[in-house]
Amino acid sequence: MIDKMLIKKLLPLCLMVFMLSCEPNQKGETNWLSYGNDYSEQHYSPLSQINIDNVSDLKLNWELPLPDAIQFSSTPLAVEGMLYFTGDRAIVYAVDGQTGEIEWIFNPEIGKNSPRMIALGWNSNRGLAYLDGRLFLGATDGRLIAIDSTNGQEIWSVNTFEKVGNRSITAAPRAFNNTVIIGHGGADAQARGYVTAYDAQTGEQKWRFYTVPGNPADGFENEAMEMAAKTWHGEWWKYGGGGTVWHAITYDEEFNNVYLGTGNGAVWDHQMRSNGKGDNLFLGSVVALDADTGEYKWHYQAMPEESWDYNAAMDMILADLEIDGETKKVLMQAPKNGFLYVIDRANGKLIGADKFSKSNWAEKIDLETGRPVLGDAAYYYDSPTHLWPSPLGAHNFHAMAYSPKQELVYIPEMQLGAMFMKSTMPSMRNGFLNLAIINDYVEIEERDGTGSIVAMDPKTLKIKWKFEHESFWNGGILATGGDLVFQGTADGEFAAYNAVDGEKLWSVDAQRGITSAPISYTINGKQHIMIPVGYGGLASLGIKSMQEGWKYKAPGIRVLSFSLEGKSELTRLDTGRHQFDPVDLGNITINASLADEGMGLYHGAPCGVCHGGKVNNSGAAAPDLREAYSVTDFETFRAMTQDGLLVENGMPQFDDLTVDEVRAIYEYVRQETKKAYDARAGT
Repeated sequence: MIDKMLIKKLLPLCLMVFMLSCEPNQKGETNWLSYGNDYSEQHYSPLSQINIDNVSDLKLNWELPLPDAIQFSSTPLAVEGMLYFTGDRAIVYAVDGQTGEIEWIFNPEIGKNSPRMIALGWNSNRGLAYLDGRLFLGATDGRLIAIDSTNGQEIWSVNTFEKVGNRSITAAPRAFNNTVIIGHGGADAQARGYVTAYDAQTGEQKWRFYTVPGNPADGFENEAMEMAAKTWHGEWWKYGGGGTVWHAITYDEEFNNVYLGTGNGAVWDHQMRSNGKGDNLFLGSVVALDADTGEYKWHYQAMPEESWDYNAAMDMILADLEIDGETKKVLMQAPKNGFLYVIDRANGKLIGADKFSKSNWAEKIDLETGRPVLGDAAYYYDSPTHLWPSPLGAHNFHAMAYSPKQELVYIPEMQLGAMFMKSTMPSMRNGFLNLAIINDYVEIEERDGTGSIVAMDPKTLKIKWKFEHESFWNGGILATGGDLVFQGTADGEFAAYNAVDGEKLWSVDAQRGITSAPISYTINGKQHIMIPVGYGGLASLGIKSMQEGWKYKAPGIRVLSFSLEGKSELTRLDTGRHQFDPVDLGNITINASLADEGMGLYHGAPCGVCHGGKVNNSGAAAPDLREAYSVTDFETFRAMTQDGLLVENGMPQFDDLTVDEVRAIYEYVRQETKKAYDARAGT
């Protein structure tokens, strides 16, 4: 007779044996082992059971509602039939890929570790790394955590932050050769960027590389920082410098390189940050390091003198391209600034670059120097200027894909401009410099506030096709060997397109906005397509282009799996989309001067990144406060804001605010609530 208890004990061990045979560089027919599937970061699956001839027969296998979740921005992993993904608050889910049943949940409880600074992460997390049976999570509060993939138990945890206060982690780590590497965000909060590599077995630090130089009086960490410091001027270190690696890291097995995509300057204003002089290495750059030692090898800077928040922290894809009769090993990146770059990854030399979206900050990229030829609109210091793209970028963190079969890059493009202007009144709060150089996000052209899939030939840098969406903040892209491209949109559609010409071949109404990227994997020899559904990331900013009408934690946040053998129908839900019910505050009198003070505090704290600019959001990271009854009672509002009453739910504890400051914010929120209610009532 079989001992069921023995089987139960041996099952995790057997599963571990299977998992130990899986390495992220395997572009297999079964798994999705890394953020971009394998080390090339192509977001490409060679699977072709589902293809252009039969994709119309795709049906739902299962749906997994997650009513406690807020949003999804992550790209899942698939390992031997198990699915792993992160949601808001860096919560990790392990799900059986065949049945859709939850096996375990790991909650890092970031609110307990960093109740104030979780505000910098917008309740967002973009995924995990996997290596040798272990998952690696970057928690918002700065911890890098190793988790046993069989049972969800923590193995080790290290604090990656030098100091708490101006950093957060929202990105997926990368893992290779017993090494885990992670960066951080926070340039907009005046952080100095760096990445750190750790031993995957023990969590011991291997090396750290800073992306911008620090105070010369303290000495330089290496020759690269000494070289970079020659391109900085003034007292830049007082502002942090920026250059944070908040998203993209790519490991190159062939060259044993790690490529870093670096962020914007801190502060944005080049005149303030560096006296208006110097390129400010390594802002807005791709930086190549030795994977074993972290030593600098080469760099390419897309954004010298970075002054527009056009950071280069987006995906970096590796591929072999036949260019002018010669095989080139290239790195491809479509950063915020609207250009697709093709770089020789052997030496960092620019091969080519051209626009994939509307962009007037630069006319072109000079291929001899590698530098942008700035357009007249780039100079906003003397007078306000309307620039494309906006600081949200023509491409943000949403995964782009490359099909080696079609030799095309597929970019989730966005078109929106913004009015740039130089602030004459920079202000400090808690050591963070608030320098307002953005006046407004304004939709001027017909396509402003919309997005598309742009299919671009990286050899010719010509656009082959474009499929335009009405929505703006759309999800990441998956390309497959079945000549298909999959993408979800902000308005809730999940669709498959012909990878050759862009024709839409199949779609389903997911009933909730999608920000994540789908993946493909096999179970029992059958191909599946899986997508987390839940509008997320910065979608709550309150910008008109992002207003899709989704309600905070309303029904529809779930995970969906599809295959040709699927037999289920997607549950139809009452999501409450576009419903807006502002609280009736009656005939209260608003203290206008106090509300004005509260407006600055609200946006500077910053409350607006989750609850929305001008208290107007799309329900991604936090509720619309104009519908919250806490605006009717100051003590409740204060307890939620200052005492951390809802920290476990992802609401930061703003214990640095005084009671008077909380009251000013309260008055501002009440002012906006009353405006909304009166407008709806027609009074």
